[in-house]
Amino acid sequence: MRQVLRIAREEWRQWSRSRLAWVSSALLLLVLVSTVVLTLLQVAQETEARSALQRQAHDTFLSQPARHPHRMVHYGHYVFRSPSPLAAFDPGLDPVTGQTLFLEGHRQNTAAFAAAAAGARLGGLPALSPAVVYQLFVPLLLIVLGYGAVARERESATLMPLLMQRVSGGTLVAGKLLALGATALLLTLPVAAIGLWATIAGDSGWAALGVAALCALYLLAWCAIIVAVSAVFRSRHSALAALAALWIAAAWVVPAVSVDAAARTQPVPGKIDTDLRMLAELREVGDGHNAAAPAFARLREDLLAQHGVERPEDLPVNLRGVVAQHAEAKLTRVLDRYADERMAGETAQAHAARSFGWLSPVVAFATASRALAGTDLDNHHRFMREAEALRFRFVQALNRIHAEQLAYTDDIARSRDAEAERRTRVDPSAWRVLEEFRFRPASVATRLQSAAPAVFMLLAWLSLALAACAWSARRLETSP
Repeated sequence: MRQVLRIAREEWRQWSRSRLAWVSSALLLLVLVSTVVLTLLQVAQETEARSALQRQAHDTFLSQPARHPHRMVHYGHYVFRSPSPLAAFDPGLDPVTGQTLFLEGHRQNTAAFAAAAAGARLGGLPALSPAVVYQLFVPLLLIVLGYGAVARERESATLMPLLMQRVSGGTLVAGKLLALGATALLLTLPVAAIGLWATIAGDSGWAALGVAALCALYLLAWCAIIVAVSAVFRSRHSALAALAALWIAAAWVVPAVSVDAAARTQPVPGKIDTDLRMLAELREVGDGHNAAAPAFARLREDLLAQHGVERPEDLPVNLRGVVAQHAEAKLTRVLDRYADERMAGETAQAHAARSFGWLSPVVAFATASRALAGTDLDNHHRFMREAEALRFRFVQALNRIHAEQLAYTDDIARSRDAEAERRTRVDPSAWRVLEEFRFRPASVATRLQSAAPAVFMLLAWLSLALAACAWSARRLETSP
């Protein structure tokens, strides 16, 4: 163990005399610290702004004057998805999926106001975040530091004397790996700072710890890869070229191929075709505005027979409100089915893309990072489902008020009789059927479960790289 520590100290001393190592480290730390600070400020600002907008939307709905309840169904309500505190580390899909949803009767809208300008400001590149820095640029620094760790010993003709002094190849590789691995672990300190802030902001401490452990695992896998490659090649230039090619493939080529392959292997129907099929079904269901429509004839007959009357005017409930409730329930089942099909297709494509983590540790890290931060596709789908559940509840509550508190005779006469129109306006206290919407991060158990497959991929990468280090160490002794 003393020899391993001595080799690690010599490696650190070598880096301390390298101008390239100093400049590269300074630039990376500058980018990393500034990105962490800016992202923390942005997430805190967005959280405060969206929470304020959510309160304002809720208060605005409740402050509406006396109206016909169906007017409030169409007045609608806005909901906002506040970012997870750990979005300060990895915003994930949040900037591109939209964070605002308008809820109204008879339809399901898509999330709006995605930050499309974020990529445009950087020429189409993804906006910098701590996760992007760790995915792409920290491995580059480790390559700059470690590409010549073992190859330099060959070039400087010091490898043979070391082996003759009973320093085994395994000891040499372990020392180099310890030096690079300890440096990588030091670089995870900003992640720990973000995790501490996220925990104070209300996120799970276990999720924050999971993000820090994930970064350590990912960087250690790169350290093992770098040392193994450096031990295989006989020159530093060859090792650097091989590592640069590996980094380009892992960071850019494989992720791009994964997206294209997922779209080809898991095709989903186009939006226009899907919307046309859905609208055809919705026309058959009806939206409930015309209680005399043929689609509701059976409902009308059953209701009259149930109460033993012959005219809708003699019913103890408002036929129009009952039809609105019935139509909204049937319509929502159709909308939910199409929404579930769309989400299933998106999930299938996401799973196909994530499987490329076996070919690139960058893909595996990005997948696990988004899952732990609560900014992945599953989180967006959960937001859509929770918002839809709220929409259905408050629309049906208003339809129930329409059915139970408004007289049918007034309802059919309100467009021509001012007094009937006045009587169909309900007290504004009825708008309190709208529940307050609060979107919270998924539980830590759910996030850990989502991240587990990608973490397993990273463990496989680390194991494979350590096996390559062991093989290259034995090769050093047989062919120095």
